[in-house]
Amino acid sequence: MNIALILAGGCGSRTEQDIPKQFMNVYDKPLIIYTLENFERHPDIDGIAVVCIEGWHEVLRAYASQYGISKLKWILDGGEDGQESTHKGVKALKGVCEENDIVLVHDAIRPFLPEEIITDAIAKCRRKGSGLSAVRCQETIVRTDDGKSGSEGISRQEIMRVQTPQAYRYGKAVWAYEEADKRGICGEVYINTLMLRLGETVYFSKGTEKNVKITTIDDLEMFKALLKMEREDWIK
Repeated sequence: MNIALILAGGCGSRTEQDIPKQFMNVYDKPLIIYTLENFERHPDIDGIAVVCIEGWHEVLRAYASQYGISKLKWILDGGEDGQESTHKGVKALKGVCEENDIVLVHDAIRPFLPEEIITDAIAKCRRKGSGLSAVRCQETIVRTDDGKSGSEGISRQEIMRVQTPQAYRYGKAVWAYEEADKRGICGEVYINTLMLRLGETVYFSKGTEKNVKITTIDDLEMFKALLKMEREDWIK
């Protein structure tokens, strides 16, 4: 079984909107629906769970019904931060997922997700135990303490930019959050950074520069441009 665990607990203040960014309309469709549709139409995804911001559960349920998101099975309360929200999502799947089932943790605000990215994350996780969507860094990297100056470069060959989805075997995800509680580890936004804190090796799957995380108005405009290009290609 493969379950998509969508993180939609943020308020999105950097987009300067009155509603959470995952619920903003883009071409008359909520952003989160674009994200959910990627998993809805993927043949290897068996169910979807969403960790949702408080007060928006029924809105999400209504949107899912309107847009035919039939795989949405669970809408859960978020936590104080990314680590707590993901942990709540993982715990909610107890009794649903078995040890070797796969959970794909994904940001609700990464709505442009080609099918092959999901496919490769699942395939890599089956082979290696994890599959983190990632791309090589193309920019020059400079280490800085203050964000104003730097005096040390970092080789691009040593850098991977990790995105979501991040796929893990369910049993390993449960272990990671239980171990974090035991060790007093907190504040890890993503499950991959938690795994690294726990001394685990993670494995990369295929990523894409199109997998934009919508955190600013500029990101939103980029997503709109990608959608427009896709629609024009479809018409041709």
